[in-house]
Amino acid sequence: MDTAITHLDAGFAARVAAWLHSDVRVARVAIGAVALHVVDDNFLQPNPGTSAADHLVSGLVPLVLVAAAAVFYGRLRAGARALTALIAGVFGVLGGIEAVYYTRAVGPSGDDFTGLLSLLAGLVLIGVGGVTLWRSRRRDDAHWWRYSRRALLAVGAAVVAFVVVFPLAISYVVTHAARAHVPAADLGGPYEEVEFTTGDGLRLKGWYIRSRNGAAVISFPGRASSQKRAKLLARHGYGVLLFDRRGEGESEGDPNLFGWEGERDVHAAVRFLQARPDVDPERIGGIGLSVGGEMMIAAAAESSALKAIVSEGASGRSVRDIVANPGTRWLEVIGTGLATAGTAVFSNDPPPADLQSLVPKISGAVFFVYGEHGQPAEEPANRAFFAAASAPRELWEVPGAGHIGGTEARPLEYEQRIVAFFDRTLLGDA
Repeated sequence: MDTAITHLDAGFAARVAAWLHSDVRVARVAIGAVALHVVDDNFLQPNPGTSAADHLVSGLVPLVLVAAAAVFYGRLRAGARALTALIAGVFGVLGGIEAVYYTRAVGPSGDDFTGLLSLLAGLVLIGVGGVTLWRSRRRDDAHWWRYSRRALLAVGAAVVAFVVVFPLAISYVVTHAARAHVPAADLGGPYEEVEFTTGDGLRLKGWYIRSRNGAAVISFPGRASSQKRAKLLARHGYGVLLFDRRGEGESEGDPNLFGWEGERDVHAAVRFLQARPDVDPERIGGIGLSVGGEMMIAAAAESSALKAIVSEGASGRSVRDIVANPGTRWLEVIGTGLATAGTAVFSNDPPPADLQSLVPKISGAVFFVYGEHGQPAEEPANRAFFAAASAPRELWEVPGAGHIGGTEARPLEYEQRIVAFFDRTLLGDA
């Protein structure tokens, strides 16, 4: 009996090994694992505060592409099969990177398990693609042409990876991964744990420092780098609200590190402050760093409730800004255009309006700040913002500062300028 079972086991193992010997079968199994994670991530276990209906585009578009790759894989020529396997493999690895990040940060949960499977499947597909290329290489032509052709193909692959794959990979990461934990509070004084709800039904959590002068400022985004500004303002009597934006920390929703739809979070924060007994509703402002500055511009353009904002290190959120900002180069348009398209698919949102068109709609005071050694687009973008603003506005290039590095480069001058701006615009001090 034992001998018969052994023979059966050996026969089954041999059949499995023979079945897996085909690169087409292996690729299809791996592609199926990637598709499983797409379904799990978007429809079966979406982020808290969201539903399957919120992920129709981000789920169906990649699912259709992955399904087509599996169905037609065996009918493709070797080169096309290899390319398909490599692209699907990169996408599978990206889904797994998200799972690895959250598993290391807070432990595995939800769709992290299928994400880890997607990572393994992605590596298998990359291996299958590489093996298929190696097996299908031509060896019946002249040596000089063979190696010249291979060199040209390698250069072309590198260009495609840089111009196409890299921007699309960025768009996936920024719409699927954000800070998972809440940092330790270093605010220099007492604060409250607070929560409030956005207009589209997401619950956001954060900290609030009570106001001693009747005015309050939103320090944004998140509860990490915004703490230095919060601490600074609290020393001068301002109430300060810091909170995890959607999809980050303890807040519900899908992340988008480019800040699309982030003005909804700012509007919800304003409503929270308007209901505070220690805050005059006519004395609410905001200070935003980098993408936070961009979201402040968008929120202030939509609502007059923000009486004064500081936008530090803003430049743009999509290809629309790249086109609108001075000094645009065509290569930036291509790369950012693909990243914008990918972000639109993965976030289920259209790209926002360019900031240049929003700045003139701001009715409150605005202070544009950027570092002398900040990102390349910061100086031309902020000078253009300043020129386009119709409200009371100020502009400061922080000497020696990098991106959002004003507090480090010029701490005393930074504090004096920021506090003086809010004193004038929120408290009415001359």
